[in-house]
Amino acid sequence: MALILAVGLAVIATTPPRPLDESAPPTKFSAERAMRDVERIAREPHASGSPALADLRGYLAGRLSELGLEVREQSGSFPEEARATLSARSGEQRATIPLVNIIGILPGTDRTLPALALMAHYDGVYGSPAAADDGAGVASILEVLRALQSEGPRRRDVIVVLTDGEEAGLNGAHRFFDAAPEAARIAAIVNLEARGGGGRANLFQTSAGNGEIARLWSETAPHPAGTSLATFIYSVLPNDTDLTVALPDGMVAWNFAFIGRSGLYHSPLASAKALDRGSLQQMGEQTLGLARSLATSQALPEAAPDIVFFDVYGLFAVHYPVWFGWVMLAIGFVGYALPLVRARGLRAFAGGAGATLALLAGVAGALYLLNLLSGADAPVNYYDRLAAIPRLQAIALCVAIAGLLLAGLRSRPGPWAEAGRVFPVFVAALAFQSLAPVAAYVLTIPLALGGAVALARACGLSGVMHWPAALVAGLVGGYALFFGFLLMQAVGPTMPMSVVLPLAMVVIAFAPFDVSRHRAPRAMLAGGLIALAVGLAMWVRLDPLAQSVAVYSEQRAAIVRH
Repeated sequence: MALILAVGLAVIATTPPRPLDESAPPTKFSAERAMRDVERIAREPHASGSPALADLRGYLAGRLSELGLEVREQSGSFPEEARATLSARSGEQRATIPLVNIIGILPGTDRTLPALALMAHYDGVYGSPAAADDGAGVASILEVLRALQSEGPRRRDVIVVLTDGEEAGLNGAHRFFDAAPEAARIAAIVNLEARGGGGRANLFQTSAGNGEIARLWSETAPHPAGTSLATFIYSVLPNDTDLTVALPDGMVAWNFAFIGRSGLYHSPLASAKALDRGSLQQMGEQTLGLARSLATSQALPEAAPDIVFFDVYGLFAVHYPVWFGWVMLAIGFVGYALPLVRARGLRAFAGGAGATLALLAGVAGALYLLNLLSGADAPVNYYDRLAAIPRLQAIALCVAIAGLLLAGLRSRPGPWAEAGRVFPVFVAALAFQSLAPVAAYVLTIPLALGGAVALARACGLSGVMHWPAALVAGLVGGYALFFGFLLMQAVGPTMPMSVVLPLAMVVIAFAPFDVSRHRAPRAMLAGGLIALAVGLAMWVRLDPLAQSVAVYSEQRAAIVRH
């Protein structure tokens, strides 16, 4: 029952909300209404400097005017390095390439107040219709503006910034924040992006000091998607979006993107038809919730100490101060440690700890080797690896299950064996809570829940704690499956070993269950899963270059698949 609950929750968590159709109330965000703009934006590829982009610019300026905005263009030219990038992708050598941002202002009733900005880039890469990156972002902003207009006057101005040249080095954003007079008026900004064609539209980045910022998101998002763990991971990665240029100016900020259907990133197949409408719905409704609150409030959020925040299976969001992580660690320690007073079992403790370490190290090592086998031992085409992510996810799942089967969830019954199983994870949680407290919740919460179950069982409630233990295992296991799925989408092609983190959550969740008595052929099942993982790795390695690979990548990369 715990496994059934876990799988069901993981499916719910990874599924975007149902898109609203065009009959939705005018104050609601409708993905189907937004799709009309996506279809126009993605009618043809529209790289910077192309006639198609100039044509699209006229359409977008007209749409903004129809929605009641004051519209102007900000012109410039691409620097030499960006021109070289664009020329290499298109095969054309041009002395100058025009750079044109579109700026629109939806007036508020008090134009002296600091403004809210909604930002996305309207250029695409050479050869891609760019329905997702960033047609989805631009269309979301247009539908958000329509919904805001239907509600009546707003207190502050809403400034729309549709940038050019993002795909060649954030050129339009640099131009806007360096030279546009509107930039000085902006105190809050929401940026929309995509790396793929679907999946959850996650809040993956905020400005520093996000206490009030994350709270406002959690209160306004109908189907929230985002975690402080994601914001931490993104902060240490070398990735950039247009928001990177804005953050040094001190404004409060939210950055949303979806990264599912990763093979469609910069792809010639990234058409409007291929875009996940549920992803568009989730991106737009979160943006609308924030924009409605920010545009009508007298005061904007201010920088406050960072907090832990995450959505619970996409149903609602939870947030709490970072110090509460220490409380949960204390609950976990007491829960697992007190039952040890009545028994002796250092050997069982050592065996449990050793089994967990062997499991995590073995899975990490196997995934590292299988990643090399899948082709990562040589130069790879980045977009081809993105297309392979579903198979890489299947490899990770096979190896993780095989590791659990071979390790057994518990070799000996008793509190010492259970505490030993959890001990390495507890040490890791201590390190996380000390060094990255906003990211530690993935271990501290399972430890607190598991510790509470262990303590109740030690107090003589073993009979009535059977179902609560299963419930905890299902809740934590479901989040672990969902978390592992997202990790593989984000860093799977380069760091599949990262799935040991959700695997550690599974160890905590299922430590109370003794499956060693079952006579299932665990070794045979594990061997079959490993064989399947090897086969999938060879499939990735030998498969021809994916049809979804970016056109310019095929022109520039001299990669031979072995």
